[in-house]
Amino acid sequence: MVVVQFQFQFQLQQHPSMTDGFSHHPFANPPPCGPRRKLSLHAQALPSRTQRIMESISVSGEAGGAGGALSYNALKRLDQVWSSICSAKLAVQEPEQVVSSKPGLFCNSDLAEKVADTFDVLICGGTLGIFIATSLSAKGLRVGVVERNLLKGREQDWNISRKELLELVEVGVLAEGDIQQATTATFNPNRCGFERKGEIWVEDILNLGVSPAKLIETVKERFKSLGGVIFEGYSVSSISIYKDAAVLQLLEGKILSSRLIIDAMGNFSPVVKQIRSGRKPDGVCLVVGSCCRGFEENSTSDVIYSSAEVKPAFPAGSGPTDRTTYMFSYVNPQPGCPKLEELLEDYWKLMPNYQGVSLDDLEILRVIFGIFPTYRDSPLPAAFDRVLQFGDASGIQSPVSFGGFGSLTRHLGRLTTGIHEAISGDFLDCNNLSLLNPYMPNLSASWLFQRAMSAKKESAVSSDFINDLLYVNFQSMQILRDFQFLLKKSRDVIQFGPLVKTLGLVMLTKPQIIPSIFKQVGVSVLLDWSGHFSMLGYYTFLSTFIDPVIRPFINAFPAKSMFKWKRQLEAWKYGAGLDYTLSHSEKTK
Repeated sequence: MVVVQFQFQFQLQQHPSMTDGFSHHPFANPPPCGPRRKLSLHAQALPSRTQRIMESISVSGEAGGAGGALSYNALKRLDQVWSSICSAKLAVQEPEQVVSSKPGLFCNSDLAEKVADTFDVLICGGTLGIFIATSLSAKGLRVGVVERNLLKGREQDWNISRKELLELVEVGVLAEGDIQQATTATFNPNRCGFERKGEIWVEDILNLGVSPAKLIETVKERFKSLGGVIFEGYSVSSISIYKDAAVLQLLEGKILSSRLIIDAMGNFSPVVKQIRSGRKPDGVCLVVGSCCRGFEENSTSDVIYSSAEVKPAFPAGSGPTDRTTYMFSYVNPQPGCPKLEELLEDYWKLMPNYQGVSLDDLEILRVIFGIFPTYRDSPLPAAFDRVLQFGDASGIQSPVSFGGFGSLTRHLGRLTTGIHEAISGDFLDCNNLSLLNPYMPNLSASWLFQRAMSAKKESAVSSDFINDLLYVNFQSMQILRDFQFLLKKSRDVIQFGPLVKTLGLVMLTKPQIIPSIFKQVGVSVLLDWSGHFSMLGYYTFLSTFIDPVIRPFINAFPAKSMFKWKRQLEAWKYGAGLDYTLSHSEKTK
């Protein structure tokens, strides 16, 4: 099965009009006056194509995590959430106060006698939380996982590279044989295509289709074999922070205590909402798509295919003619943004032209949709003692790819070691825990690329701007023969040296695109990006030259200083993107 993704570009105008690169948005024009207005309203009451398609598909069971919901009712609920985000001025709503600090020791409180179980670490949210839970269990900690649904993976494949999966082996979460069992499809080469301009073919980039259902079931069994405990069907009610423990109260009445609570409840975590005071996100990626059966030519994928839309594609594993296609767009949440159902209506029209096949010749297996919010002040530092955000909840993922699973594999080893040392040394106050989610300039620098591809009101750039921008960047990398940087950039790893070379060549080969960049992102964003770009160079210098000088002496430091310096060296390394090394075969290409 192949997964195909393409980015849908539209412009938000002061009136409801939205346009894409092919034709006017079907919901663009205001309805006319008089009797025809009544006919228009009557037509809107009819079921949309999306509703008809989704209600004709059997939905067996929905999983937790992004992309786990599949039903039409779930789509309508998410659209309501999205509408509330767009309509809000600053804050979406006053958040519930989930976390509170309590005076004194928990062991002396009235709740101490009601505790059902005690752990070193409790993890709220199991879809990605099960990975950090298993790696910490492998370190000898007693870990519990709380999941409001059944802990299982979604049907839709995750796309990743083998090198990234091997990082799960390094931290003891998987055995190498488990990777083979969970891999449902392998596909090479992969295309980076640019309409009317050209294409670049690459290998070993997001070229594996992995079954989340198989992978999570394997990790789940591994976790339980290490003594881990799973609470399925339980929801978080409140978290109380005492001097000696964090106490988790569940809606179902159970009370659990732990030395540390890890929030792995994703983008819409109630704890994150409390920390951010309900503030609306700075940017959002809207994703719609489907998995269909009936593609006869199905051996390669598109990492990205750019036109006035952007279209990436990958094989997946439910069948040899199955192919998943996504359409995605970056937006600033504001009134006038399209709903997911509206984007799906466009998707049904655009996807057949892109893939060269009629919908009538395809069997639609499932419809995929999601919204992925992001904040510029990410990763999120710890706001409470004994509570740490992890995964999407921490904002550690790229604002461009929103790849939560790929980001998890990259940071899992670092976080496992840091959390284990924090618990061993009792460094569980918010200041020390914040060192585990530090400022990372390479992540912050990605914001320029997200802004460059975001829809804006009354955009002054051409509809082909993003296609031109992407093509000139990839072309520059090809001219520089910097295949290694192409691999790293496609995997969301930005490094200072290759970025300088690529941006320099872009300015030399296509200087006329620079004014359009200023118009699209704005001077203030460019100035802000310049600061992060400078810090990226600074972190590269520190990690390359200062780290080797300091590292030999760290083990002689007092325990607390040693913990802090280890985290600082990690921040330099990961913040500069220097943690990512290519395999020998990749280096020789």
